[in-house]
Amino acid sequence: MMDDRLVLLVEDDVLIGMMLVDMLEALGFPEPAQATSIEEALAVLDAQPVAAALIDINLGETKGWPVADALAARAIPFAFTTGGGDIIPPAHAHRTLVTKPFRLAEIEAALSAFFTG
Repeated sequence: MMDDRLVLLVEDDVLIGMMLVDMLEALGFPEPAQATSIEEALAVLDAQPVAAALIDINLGETKGWPVADALAARAIPFAFTTGGGDIIPPAHAHRTLVTKPFRLAEIEAALSAFFTG
C-alpha cells in the first residue's frame, strides 16, 4: 500500500536533514523527499506528488520563499523551520514556524495539522 503522506524536507544542513528524517521515521512517516536548495525543491515538486513540506527559511545565501510560493500555488500545506530571527513575508505569515533546535513533539504537531482534519 502506498503511503500518501510524503513530506518534502528542504534543509541545506546535512546533519539537521538527517535528524529530521529520523524524526519522521519515528513518527511513522515514509522516507521523505529531500532538497538542499530552492532549485532541488522545485524539481522535486515537479517530479512527484508531495503531501506536505518543511522548509528551512535560510538556504545558504538565499531564502526559501520561492519554495513556499510554489507549495502555496499547489495548495500543499507546509511549515517553515528556522534558527530564529527571520521575518516571514505577509503572504505566508499564517504558516507554522518551527524553531531549531527541533523537538519531536513540535515536528509531530506541525505535521499532524496537515494530515488530520
